[in-house]
Amino acid sequence: MKYLEIIVKLRKIIRSINLESKRIEKQFGVSIPQLMSLQYLSEQEDYKATASQLKAYLKLNASTMSGIISRLEQKSLVARLRNPRDRRATFITLTAKGAELLKDPPTTLQEKLTARLNKLSPERIESLNMHIDLLVQIMDADDLDASPIITTKEIGKK
Repeated sequence: MKYLEIIVKLRKIIRSINLESKRIEKQFGVSIPQLMSLQYLSEQEDYKATASQLKAYLKLNASTMSGIISRLEQKSLVARLRNPRDRRATFITLTAKGAELLKDPPTTLQEKLTARLNKLSPERIESLNMHIDLLVQIMDADDLDASPIITTKEIGKK
């Protein structure tokens, strides 16, 4: 039966994502969402952004983003700074240690996948997207909060 083949292929994808996440964490000491947060901050003016800006960029919910920021802060990769114009607001800023980590960033599965998808024709992309949409519907995953980040570590913490 072909159903089993589909399930095995999905498990391979999940395993690939999990192995990539573990590799990045072991090699660099940060999860992929943490790495992407650091990369985002490194591209911002004065290397800072609000938690809301990070949340919007990573397309994560507030509690997940809060945990990511807290873990980065514990590792001294980011710091929280009060907004001098609004004492209630806080900026998340990249520290020198965070910038140092980014000097030799890993190539993530997401970057590899993006490069390979860019080589496909628009027709193949559309077809792939339609088939993935069907899988999402079959798995009743339509309403799940998801981000463009490929990782399994943060999912388990929700």
